[in-house]
Amino acid sequence: MPTDLSDTLVIGISATALFDLSEADKVFRDKYHKDKDTAIAEYRDYMLQREQDSLNDGTGLPLVDALLKLNQYHSKDEAPLVDVVVMSRNSPETGVRVLNNIRQREINIARHAFTGGESVVDYLDAYDVDLFLTTSIKDAQRVIDGKTCAAAIVKEPPSDKAKIPEGQVRLAFDGDAVIFDEKSELVYKAEGLDAFIEKEDAEQDLPMGEGPYAVLLKKLSRLQERLPFSVEYSPVRIAIVTARSAPAEMRVINTLRHWGVYVDEVFFLGGLDKSKILKAFKAHIFFDDQDLHLEAASRVVPSGKVPYQSDSLLNKTIKNNIEPE
Repeated sequence: MPTDLSDTLVIGISATALFDLSEADKVFRDKYHKDKDTAIAEYRDYMLQREQDSLNDGTGLPLVDALLKLNQYHSKDEAPLVDVVVMSRNSPETGVRVLNNIRQREINIARHAFTGGESVVDYLDAYDVDLFLTTSIKDAQRVIDGKTCAAAIVKEPPSDKAKIPEGQVRLAFDGDAVIFDEKSELVYKAEGLDAFIEKEDAEQDLPMGEGPYAVLLKKLSRLQERLPFSVEYSPVRIAIVTARSAPAEMRVINTLRHWGVYVDEVFFLGGLDKSKILKAFKAHIFFDDQDLHLEAASRVVPSGKVPYQSDSLLNKTIKNNIEPE
């Protein structure tokens, strides 16, 4: 019978987010705009000649490795706790180098999609993907616009890597426009900080709407429940790192309670730099919607940008050069 993954956390990751394929990508892009056929031929030759060569870690590899190790806790008669699918625009022929590196490192990834130049986005639902990590801005935007699953454009791997405790998975999320919807952030942009604080304080008992990562957060909560640990001692650690401060913090806590979601740590920074907190938390990955925060964060922890929907009012504020919160 087909495997039921409805209770499994499924990560879809592009080959370029799993491994560092920037050199190969440059071979392709340098000639693609001048001569597409030549670019494809040279890329194929480049990959075939290097099938046995090792690849450096991509931004998403530490997260994938840590998540897959959680499967040691699942019973053989149950669906796995975590499943990972490598989703690549490579053809099966040019994807051999990626497959060889997965085998050489003994990464327990059994499912792959090689689409020979076509977008992988159309296959996310077929693979039951909950989170898609990619280096493609276009693909991530399509996923967010289609509300297929959570998606992020991963930044380059951090230059200053923190040592993450063995046996743990540590995930950090921004709040507004990531876990929660964008309505509160729009109030801040349109009416200013005082109006934002007044509204959030007045509506502290009114749960916020779900953002693009709300379903993923609930799936992570279910993952914690399936592990043989009380939630307080779970190897899966979840943090929310937000620019909010008192009295706007209570609405965050009350919304999480309303959703029935347990979060290990919440940091209300009042506009302070997030990167120091993230470095101390030792996140496997941090998700945020704003380049202002990601620029510093991505230097110390793996990071991914969460795009706004194309028709989002927040996109208009960016185009009008309104500074983000």
